[in-house]
Amino acid sequence: MSFPQLKDYKAIVTNMLAEAGIVLTEREQRAIEVADFGLNNLEVSGLQLITYVNNDRYCAKELVLFPHQTCPEHRHPPRADGNPGKLETFRCRKGTVYLYVEREATADPIAEPPAQDRQYYTVFHEVVLQEGEQYTIPENTKHWFQAGEQGAIVSEFSSNSDDPSDIFTDPRIVRVQD
Repeated sequence: MSFPQLKDYKAIVTNMLAEAGIVLTEREQRAIEVADFGLNNLEVSGLQLITYVNNDRYCAKELVLFPHQTCPEHRHPPRADGNPGKLETFRCRKGTVYLYVEREATADPIAEPPAQDRQYYTVFHEVVLQEGEQYTIPENTKHWFQAGEQGAIVSEFSSNSDDPSDIFTDPRIVRVQD
């Protein structure tokens, strides 16, 4: 992704947050992460985020999704140091988010994985989060999520986040790029 494209995406994210009443400092605006997971199809499979704090005990982030954008299926496994993996609570701030987790599959889910990547999605228990609703995802649980037609903003509150330890179902995904 070129620098001008990155600047454009960060400006869109900043505007989406501001429209939701979430104001970022200039430093936070510069720190917005635009993650295309190495798939080079950001507006279909990707995620934009700002991390407010991530220390050895807890983490707080805003996750911003463009309309129908999907964060690919992944889990946060136990770590070598005995940490059980990331426990995270998603609270929908704006829009609608369709969250899929390990449990009995929903008969007629509203969202669908991106057609070209469907083979890498394995969990289909649907949790629909509207503004003000939240859901806690247990450690080491496969999950993926997709924004509704107007995009979505999700506040994430979790235990420590360690992106390099995340395991994605799609082997093509590169979460942390050099």
